[in-house]
Amino acid sequence: MSDPEASRPRFNASFFRTPAGWPYLLVPLIPLAVALDLAGSSATIVFAASALGIIPTAALMGRATEELAARSGPGIGGLLNVTFGNAPELIIALFALGAGLQEVVKASIVGSIIGNILLVLGAAMLAGGLGREKQTFSRTGVSVQTSMLLLAAAALLMPAIFELVEGKGLPAPGAEAINYGSTVEQLSLAVAVVLIVTYVIGLFFSLKTHRDIFNPEYEDEDTWGWSTRTSVAALAIAGILVGLMSEVLVGSIDEASHAIGLSEFFIGVIVVAIVGNAAEHWVAVLVAMKNKMDLAVNIAIGSSAQVALFVAPVLVIASFFLGPHPLALVFNGFELGAILLAVLIANYVTQDGESTWFEGVQLLAVYLVFGLAFYFA
Repeated sequence: MSDPEASRPRFNASFFRTPAGWPYLLVPLIPLAVALDLAGSSATIVFAASALGIIPTAALMGRATEELAARSGPGIGGLLNVTFGNAPELIIALFALGAGLQEVVKASIVGSIIGNILLVLGAAMLAGGLGREKQTFSRTGVSVQTSMLLLAAAALLMPAIFELVEGKGLPAPGAEAINYGSTVEQLSLAVAVVLIVTYVIGLFFSLKTHRDIFNPEYEDEDTWGWSTRTSVAALAIAGILVGLMSEVLVGSIDEASHAIGLSEFFIGVIVVAIVGNAAEHWVAVLVAMKNKMDLAVNIAIGSSAQVALFVAPVLVIASFFLGPHPLALVFNGFELGAILLAVLIANYVTQDGESTWFEGVQLLAVYLVFGLAFYFA
């Protein structure tokens, strides 16, 4: 049995050069972003500082969750991980909803789904596959996750198909908040309820009846030996800081997008989606390098499924209380194509339970192509 004291890191200069320590080098950007915002500085500088400031807060939230999970057993621990896994981007999206940036919210949902599937999984396969002929992971576990993604993709596509059949068309990539009317808003709410119910049943399946498949045990668990009280306090502090950075970030998006020549659509689908989960993305790459591909694939595909089945529905429900009008799950053509293609690619690449570094390169190439299309949209 490992000694908690031995695993606890020394917070010195060498710690900040480690894979687990580098995000905390960005901590000074948190007060800097607040000060710049209060001083009325350039929106571009405020946006950059707050975006980077989210990374250490997300890292702290992830660390606190891992410490709680290690002390709570696999069942409660798994529930904690899926609950707080995408908390930073959910908080960002809630602030964006309140500011009326509904198209940015939808773009960030799509960006998180395709980012986890293509960017995170691709980087994990590339980093883990270097120096190895191949890596293996559970076909059963990943097939359930990709099946849930296919279900979510079908559900998320239907409101847009409804709008097309009605002859109203899809929103343009640069569109502002659009009021689609009560019918499609009610359809979106009904879809959200179905997705959340499916998500809850999926939790019971993965954390109770088939726990061994989805929560593999590893001998060298990377914990820092925090007490429950310390972990809860860190989680609360991280939540407050994520909220603070999210408010500053969202408040600067409009001006910053015009100043740097990027659309709010591109910022939502690429920038916001990446910074909201940067720490979690890095964890997936690290565990893949340690040849723990079951865990890496679960982080990547599982996070995408959680965004589609939980985060997006929660945002739809929350929009009935936040913002100018309810959020309709009507995505633009680029978003629909990206979701469908990314989910199909995820299903194809993972169906054999094996991965190589070249498959990682291919996934990253697809993500780059999507990014270029979003940039020119």
